[in-house]
Amino acid sequence: MNISLKGKRAVIAGGSRGIGRSIALAFAAAGASVSICARGAEGLKAAAGDIGKHGGQVHWAACDLADGEAIARYVEDAARTLGGIDILVNNASGFGMADDEAGWMAGLNVDVMATVRASRVAIPHMEKAGGGAIVNISSISGYRASSRSVPYAAVKAAVINLTQSQALMLSGKRIRANAIAPGSIEFPGGLWEERKTSNPQLYQGILKSIPWGRLGKPEEIATVALFLVSDMASWVTGQTVTVDGGQLLT
Repeated sequence: MNISLKGKRAVIAGGSRGIGRSIALAFAAAGASVSICARGAEGLKAAAGDIGKHGGQVHWAACDLADGEAIARYVEDAARTLGGIDILVNNASGFGMADDEAGWMAGLNVDVMATVRASRVAIPHMEKAGGGAIVNISSISGYRASSRSVPYAAVKAAVINLTQSQALMLSGKRIRANAIAPGSIEFPGGLWEERKTSNPQLYQGILKSIPWGRLGKPEEIATVALFLVSDMASWVTGQTVTVDGGQLLT
């Protein structure tokens, strides 16, 4: 069964590569108008070019998602260009791994507060449209304790809880909020591709821990996001969908 997003307007915060780019491509292929942001203009231009091949409207803008004012400007500009907002995907991560001030602030500013801030600006546009859908990208790290990436695990847990609260608060406005918790995802230029060479012992340990026998692909997260924002998920809200090839099972 094909999923159609024809006539929908989607904003993807953190959409120039990896999971965000794959989500933007999937939405565009389903007929949506798409806006993406990230910090690097070069990656955004390349991603926007690929998204535009599906024939729909594309908007992009460089935006530091650790900057609240920049987020507000970006989301409002996206809404003006697309003619409104029906869908918001909060995908960016600060990848705060070290248990120090910098690690905690990176995670709190981007993973948590960028999600809060982008949602705050987008929600009025969704209300005006008569409803909408939010998808927040968390991680399986948010389900369990971590000694290797303490801030990252904590902020991803916060995203799961925030998603539940959003679903409760926004249900009366016909805005659904769900999250996806990916396992270890590998793509060119991504964290796990880098770890494959910089820390092969860690990479191989993660690989062996996944029952499916491989790391995930961004496209495998995008298909779940596509379902969650579509009418097929019209009664799904407040949920976190784990997409990890069985990684949590071990």
